[in-house]
Amino acid sequence: MSSLYTRSKEFTRNRKSQSDSPPASPSPTAKTLRVSSIFYLRMLESGGSNPTTSDSYGDRASARARREAREARLATLTSRVEEDSNRDYKKLYESALTENQKLKTKLQEAQLELADIKSKLEKVAQQKQEKTSDRSSVLEMEKRERRALERKMSEMEEEMKVLTELKSDNQRLKDENGALIRVISKLSK
Repeated sequence: MSSLYTRSKEFTRNRKSQSDSPPASPSPTAKTLRVSSIFYLRMLESGGSNPTTSDSYGDRASARARREAREARLATLTSRVEEDSNRDYKKLYESALTENQKLKTKLQEAQLELADIKSKLEKVAQQKQEKTSDRSSVLEMEKRERRALERKMSEMEEEMKVLTELKSDNQRLKDENGALIRVISKLSK
């Protein structure tokens, strides 16, 4: 009886240590294992009063074998879950890495395109500045020519005024000359 008591005591101690740190999200098999081990403990405490019979020894051996088989299944299940999660992380890492590489190449292409556009813009600005300097010299020449033409126009207008005055003076002198000729012809008769 004492050997049975110590065994169940060790078993409960083992279960306590496992239940002290439960997994973050227990799987359905872990829940089933916990329920079946609690059932097994209760069975040992209540019905295990006669350890000398061969049935109870066989029950204990088969129970131990079942418990070990359950633990092995649980261990393989947790290792599978860990492998799956590791694979998922690896896939996620690889996909993120490839996406980063794609983005880096796009960034480099965009930077090259930006540098090309900047160089083109600088060339256009230089050409525009050259044209502006050429235009400014052309504009200055045109302004000089315009001023010269305006001076000539004002001189011609002055000459036109003088000419009209001269014409009017000439007409007046002709009229006076005609009047004087008539007076002289009357006087000479």
